[in-house]
Amino acid sequence: MSSAGRSQRAGWLALALLTAPLALSGCGFHPLYEDTKAHPGVSEKLKRIYVASMPDRFGQQMRLALQQELSGAGPEDPDAYTLQVNPSISMEALDIHLDNTSGRSRAVGRAHWALYTVGVSPQLLAQGDVSTLDGINNTFEQYFAQNLNMETMQGRIAKTLAEEVTQQIATWFETQTAPATSHKAAAVLYPNSDAIPRSSDQQPMERAGDDGVPAMATGRLDPNDDDPTQQ
Repeated sequence: MSSAGRSQRAGWLALALLTAPLALSGCGFHPLYEDTKAHPGVSEKLKRIYVASMPDRFGQQMRLALQQELSGAGPEDPDAYTLQVNPSISMEALDIHLDNTSGRSRAVGRAHWALYTVGVSPQLLAQGDVSTLDGINNTFEQYFAQNLNMETMQGRIAKTLAEEVTQQIATWFETQTAPATSHKAAAVLYPNSDAIPRSSDQQPMERAGDDGVPAMATGRLDPNDDDPTQQ
């Protein structure tokens, strides 16, 4: 193709890109966060959402990320809705060595959210689930670097989950369509006969990973931690 032909083709392509939004708007399509007189958008509704407190450091990171995503560039005014989020991170060991250590850890971040009205008897409006993947290389000989990498990874997961939660809520405000919900099976637990029972009627349990393998077999969890809700 000659240079003149390439220039003409590039010109037509640029024109098509410029006119595409106009064509889509004529068909009823518009940006999700568009805020005009004809289409008020959802930004103002997002600013009226109060994010409930979440436990632990990861919960704090998740709450701060959600507050930033929901309020945008303007001040928040959380007087109409309450958002409750239950985030979690599960670790998977990759690159298992002969000494049962791993060279890389993969993190699966999940969060279930529920949006309620503010009132004497709050009403559930919508709920959904989001998930993301991340990971770090393990440096067992450098404990400070390992802890720093872990905290940085948790911050990335919190931000990604917050973005997805905000997008699902904005979509619900716009379309009133129920967001996707998780169909993940319940956690698989194994009795741990090597651990000391905490009471006469409580058997220590060990949680399997997402792949169904007992977590302790790959060193993913603390062998003294038999509380599956904390992983």
